[in-house]
Amino acid sequence: MSRDTTASLPTGLGRREFLAAASVGLSGGLAGCIGVFAAEGKQVNIAGSSTVFPVTEAIASAFSEENPTVNLSLSKTGTGSGFGNFFCAGRTDINNASREIADAEVEQCGSNDITPIEFQIATDALTVVVNPDADWINCLTVEQLQQIWQADGAQRWSDINEEWPDRKIELYGAATTSGTFDYFNEAVLGEELNHRSDYYATERDRTIVRGVRGSQAAMGYFGFAYYAENPDRIKAVAIDNGNGCVEPSIQTAKSGEYKPLSRPLFIYVAKESLTKPAVQDFVRFYIKQAATDLVTDVGYVPITESKRDENLEKLESAIAEVSE
Repeated sequence: MSRDTTASLPTGLGRREFLAAASVGLSGGLAGCIGVFAAEGKQVNIAGSSTVFPVTEAIASAFSEENPTVNLSLSKTGTGSGFGNFFCAGRTDINNASREIADAEVEQCGSNDITPIEFQIATDALTVVVNPDADWINCLTVEQLQQIWQADGAQRWSDINEEWPDRKIELYGAATTSGTFDYFNEAVLGEELNHRSDYYATERDRTIVRGVRGSQAAMGYFGFAYYAENPDRIKAVAIDNGNGCVEPSIQTAKSGEYKPLSRPLFIYVAKESLTKPAVQDFVRFYIKQAATDLVTDVGYVPITESKRDENLEKLESAIAEVSE
């Protein structure tokens, strides 16, 4: 596995770019060999959602500056793969998740004596993107999204609107192991329709950026943070849920206007890992930072102070229980 980092840093960087560069200093432990734990509880292993990854990466960078002796291992595996292959198998302490944990995953965790604790850490505006030169499209209805992304769906842009180009739609989207896939499937396609399989599926969101940027006929979807870092390379599509076109943004996600693609983001912490001081400290730090502009800088909506306090109370209660 690998994780995206920035190797060099030009002058005049903003806070987000600095945090991305600082992440180079994080351990590549998961990239090389998951499951190698440092002595004395100084290792924190994290996998899961590529959507939540930028938040965790930024917070991990800030944490490492204050706690240089703690080794943080961070990787993108997708929400489902993170739960199934790492977190519920006892190989990671924390799973980034762009959806709630499924019943089957809770059961798997339980069979391995892992107790997942959920913390909402942000809100995302899941974003549909097209090539900037696709001047025929600025807004889509949910029904049109269904036409494009359902199994045996539209093959050409003209299938959606006869005035649009008679060109094959090139589709890029989340892999089936991704929480983004699950959420998009549920929010757009619902229970009666299946997500099409004839598209380029990947956990690497920047691959979607490159694919959409490379073809005028392309479309993709992913978390808002990946659009926010590429606004000049790709174009976000507004969504009409029946009340007019609403563009994805931090503001529309926060207000609830951006429906049905506004969604909560989570981290799940193994209760058993809270016996380790490094995990306690990191999660406590994470929850506090999740209510700050650091999350906004990444491209998501921070949690409220009341949600932060609720999360901290839940955390301290769990720590007290494992410390008895």
